[in-house]
Amino acid sequence: MGEKGGCGGCWCMLWRRSAKAMEAGKGDGNRQAMKAIFDSGAVPGLVAMHGDEAVGWIQVDRQSAFPRLASSRILKPVDEQAVWSVSCFLVDKRYRRQGLSLKLLNAAVEWARMHGAAIAEGYPIDTPKAKYPAVYAWTGFMGTYISAGFTEVARRSETRPIMRKQLKNDGED
Repeated sequence: MGEKGGCGGCWCMLWRRSAKAMEAGKGDGNRQAMKAIFDSGAVPGLVAMHGDEAVGWIQVDRQSAFPRLASSRILKPVDEQAVWSVSCFLVDKRYRRQGLSLKLLNAAVEWARMHGAAIAEGYPIDTPKAKYPAVYAWTGFMGTYISAGFTEVARRSETRPIMRKQLKNDGED
């Protein structure tokens, strides 16, 4: 996530913390909160490496790990099914537009499946713009989700679909 922790010191804590805690924790507070998750032994996401250098990150966890999704007017749960949410992408600008987001998304889906997920869900941007500011693309792009086999299941905003992929677990046909 770099020295600044992604977008504005978020450290991918936006959906995990209340708005008040998120704002108060910008920077080091959010970094410490994410570190505490790792220190607990939990795996809140996956890192893409190029040699010894981290070049990408994707956050994936049970939807229940992201309480702010439940209160979001646009991204609140579609139904009562247990899903794993993909909530954040970060790709080093030197590695963008090379398919790394799709590789991260596929790896996150596989990680969720290996840990019992039946449904993976994401909240990408759907924009007609050919270029979109990276700072606003932290949930990924709809095209990446489509390429990974996700389908739209809800849309409460013109530019923000909710997309899902049904996962098969070991032993299923």
